[in-house]
Amino acid sequence: MHKVFVNNKPIILTTKVEKEKGFKNYFLSSVNLTKVIRELNSTSLKEVRLIHKNENKLLKKFLKKLPNVVAGGGKAYNEKGEILFIYRNDKWDLPKGKTEKKESIEETAIREVEEETGVKGLEITKPLETTYHIFKRNGRYRIKITYWFEMKTTYNGKTKPQENEGITKVAWLDEEKTLQALSNSYANIKVLL
Repeated sequence: MHKVFVNNKPIILTTKVEKEKGFKNYFLSSVNLTKVIRELNSTSLKEVRLIHKNENKLLKKFLKKLPNVVAGGGKAYNEKGEILFIYRNDKWDLPKGKTEKKESIEETAIREVEEETGVKGLEITKPLETTYHIFKRNGRYRIKITYWFEMKTTYNGKTKPQENEGITKVAWLDEEKTLQALSNSYANIKVLL
């Protein structure tokens, strides 16, 4: 099972057809994805489930439905165990961004965290879950596939929000402040924390 978020509502990719209660089932092979996205955005529907018989092909077939944007991002920790957050579009988020030519996804993740926050000396400690969300750019829907990595750093210098990317704040948040930030964050970020 995979979850693809449209804002904070999930499209669940599954092989099981269940009785509809607060959600709708559609067959992946015949679904009109644009219609489903509009329905999630404009109704009280909590989620949509897209069904396909072969679990191994579910994600691959879904990703062919819209253009894909590949990104890398980081959940970075400092020596105090605080997590590095950015504040953009009135929401707390983790730093991430699109891959550039001939760059590995790990290089993308480190570069984006550095660019968006000003934090240096990042080192990947392990891969995290990959998240999927649908967004609209230039009138077209796209699927952003973000490969996340846990990182650590001993950097304790100043942070610098990348303002040209709409980032207004960068902050190291302890456990309590992280929980507060998550109440004003995205569903796919909550999955990582």
